[in-house]
Amino acid sequence: MTSPLALLGGKAVVTADGPHFAWPPIDDTTRARVAAQLDTAISVPGRSGIVADLEDNLQEYFGVRHAITTSSGTAALHAAYWASGVRPGDEVIVPAWTFHATASPLFGLRAVPVLCETGPDGNIAPDRIEELVTPRTRAIMVTHLWGRPADMSAVVRVADTHDLVVLEDGSHAHGASITGQKVGTFGLASAFSLNGPKPLSGGEGGFVLTDDDETYYRTVAFAHYNKRARNEIPEGHPLARYAVTGAGLKLRIHPLAAALAHDQLGRLDGYLAGRAEIARYLTRCLSGVPGLEITPMPEGVIPSWYGLTATYKPDELGDLPVETFHRALIAEGATEYDRPGSTCPMNQLPLYQQPHLLFPGHPHSHRPYRGGEFPVAEHVHAHTIKLPVWHREQDLELAEQYVRAAIKISDHHEELL
Repeated sequence: MTSPLALLGGKAVVTADGPHFAWPPIDDTTRARVAAQLDTAISVPGRSGIVADLEDNLQEYFGVRHAITTSSGTAALHAAYWASGVRPGDEVIVPAWTFHATASPLFGLRAVPVLCETGPDGNIAPDRIEELVTPRTRAIMVTHLWGRPADMSAVVRVADTHDLVVLEDGSHAHGASITGQKVGTFGLASAFSLNGPKPLSGGEGGFVLTDDDETYYRTVAFAHYNKRARNEIPEGHPLARYAVTGAGLKLRIHPLAAALAHDQLGRLDGYLAGRAEIARYLTRCLSGVPGLEITPMPEGVIPSWYGLTATYKPDELGDLPVETFHRALIAEGATEYDRPGSTCPMNQLPLYQQPHLLFPGHPHSHRPYRGGEFPVAEHVHAHTIKLPVWHREQDLELAEQYVRAAIKISDHHEELL
């Protein structure tokens, strides 16, 4: 008898041609705004025009005093570390599981990323931070993985106890909040990406947020030498004499990316509301599927739903390997089901195991990492199946098909053993 599973010759659940998810949404208004910028200026060396408009609107949206755009989220993280006073030899505690750019800029500053175990949701485990604090610890960097806010009240308590700086990587979490306070506003500074699939996208780009004037001046000096630094760093400030050169880097956003991000920012809350509706449906339906577990969202926490993740439980399906379950999903035409790749436990990456080959003499060499050191992060990463979260009402039919694909494989898993 032919199996109903597509992997074994049956009919696929999802028959629509892919891809089934594209981001950011671009319409005629978006195209007109980007085209208008093309005719206005393709280089904005100062804080003016579309760059000023975007930064002003970011400040208003997040409720902060300063927003400084950059060429990428990685550049924003690099600037935030430098601006917050991280120096050679300083240690910064970072989540073991995140995209490497959360911590990799520290190598260029000759500072030491210290990996911390995460919880099952992938975010830093606050109760594991304190054991890593040493006299060299300068800061704690938090990632809000997949747009799910970390436990910032607990992180801030640890930081305050040890007089540490709190920094945030909000690159997955634009618009997410905890009891009404937006992610990116809990520490001294935060960094965000505007990369293609992020909830707020400019195609490429990034930005730093801070309420602290000194951090703002240092960010400008680091990322925006010459015109912006001369105009924005006050005369008499110690950094003012370096305005022409700054720290030697030019990390400014491209005006076309700024125009796209500015258009998308005005739509962000609508996108997030739509995602929340689809996420509620997916969470409700997938939570009851044997073999899949979705970690509940704490009270008062509103994610951005950059991704919806389920932890695969092989013991509920006769120890069916996650690789087989995932192949079966793809065979059903549900091609957006994904297993995280480059966003992985960083102790598995050569840069964190042998940094000296790229950074000879780096102080990190006394703390090499190896696989197996972070059992929670490594296990959950290896068993995570991830979905993008659609935002339109008409996407609900596709979401329903993706749910049916998961249910079908769970129900017929014995045929795959």
